[in-house]
Parts: sequence; C-alpha cells; structure tokens
Amino acid sequence: MNRYSQVLDAVRKKKPLVLQITNTVTVNDCANITICFGASPVMSDDPDDAAELAGRADSLLLNIGTVNAKQIEIMHSAADSAEDSAIPIVLDPVGAGASAFRRETVCGFMKKYQLSVIRGNAGELHSLTGRDACVRGVESDESADLSLCAALALESGAAVAASGAADLVTDGKSAVEIANGIPMMGKICGTGCMAGSTAASAAAVASPFDAAVFSHCALGIAGEKASLYAKGPGTFKQALFDEVFSLTAADIETYAKIREVKV
Repeated sequence: MNRYSQVLDAVRKKKPLVLQITNTVTVNDCANITICFGASPVMSDDPDDAAELAGRADSLLLNIGTVNAKQIEIMHSAADSAEDSAIPIVLDPVGAGASAFRRETVCGFMKKYQLSVIRGNAGELHSLTGRDACVRGVESDESADLSLCAALALESGAAVAASGAADLVTDGKSAVEIANGIPMMGKICGTGCMAGSTAASAAAVASPFDAAVFSHCALGIAGEKASLYAKGPGTFKQALFDEVFSLTAADIETYAKIREVKV
C-alpha cells in the first residue's frame, strides 16, 4: 500500500473534526465531501465560536471565496486558536488574483500563520508571488508554473497545490504531477473548494505534502469513476459524492496517476 492510499484509511479510522470557515457558495458541498471521505465537518460564523471550535478540531480550513471583513475576523480568531493547539491550517485563496482586497487578505494570513497547505488554481497561486495573473473572477486560464509554486512553498513553508489540466504539488524541494481528473470537474461549481476540504481532512492524519497530493488524486479518481455513468454536470456532481463515499485504498493504488517532477 503506498503512502497516499494509506491516507484514506487513516481519515476513516480517525474521523477528524475539520473546522471550515469557508465559501458560502459551496459550504454545503464542502460539508458533504468531508463526510463522504470519512471526516466530520463543522462550520462557524462567529469569532468566539470559531476560536472555541478550533481548540477542539483536528484541522482548520480557511477559504476566502466570499470573504468580507466579518469573515476575516472569524478566520483570524480560528487561526489564532489553531496555532495555539498546533493543528494544521489549510488555506484556499479563492480569487486571490481577482482583487487587491483578496490578495492582501491572503498575504496577511501567510505572514501571520504557519500554514500547512495552500491550494488553488494557477492564477491564484501566481498572484501570491507578485506576478500578474490571468484570473476571471475565481477562474484562471493559466497552467501552473512549477518554479513560481516552488518559490511560494519555500516562502510560506507550506505545501503548495495547484489545480489544472494536471495538478501540481510541491514543498519547494520536491514536486509531483497528478494526472487524475476529467474536464467535467471544471463544469460544476465547487470542486476546488471540495479539494480544500479534502486536503484539510487529510492534513489531520498526514504530512502537508501527502495531504495535498491525496486530495487531488482521490477527488480526480472519484471524478473519473463518476464520469462513466453521469449524463451531464448535474448527475456528475451527484455521482461524484457517491464515488468519493465508496472510494477505497485499493482504488487509489490502482488508478493513481502520480509522477515525480524535478523542481
């Protein structure tokens, strides 16, 4: 059994509590994918509540998809408590390249906290390095630049995961490319947010690098399996949850398309 397939069994054995301060557009999807993988989601919309929950949780996800001043306060409250409890923090910088407000918010988190995983699309991640990114709303037409992602990983101390036609994960010193997944995954809203929730679930039981690789590989395999009988985006989304729920370590062993790439 390889190290990535072991993550699934570890999540289902531990059933980690994953606190998610997340995107209101996809909050239900994030909760459901967390449950389907075998972890337990909890969401919060209050600073005091979030701080208390972070003290009890096994990991924390911060997703800025619908960020505002109140949510930033909640995120900082949760992250302060998470650091005190030494639990991993996963950051999803949704739309970071679309506005200065989002980019500055994310940079503030990067400067203040030791993040475990930063995952997003190429444009979002490139924008955090100071490069002008091609971002439309929360979408990006770019392919991930390994050198930029590696630089971001070294600067932040986090594993960086970039989604795209082929997903990329790097800690700045080593990197892998993940070829699992299908174009239909880009036809429904929320697959990126679900990858963040999955990474946060995995980070409770695995290293940041392995958690990031697992999240993209496992979701990609589930997407491939779901596409075999889905008729379109609606039935695909339903099938994706079903396939994540029924995913096994053997599936990851058999279908994972992971290769090492040179940094």
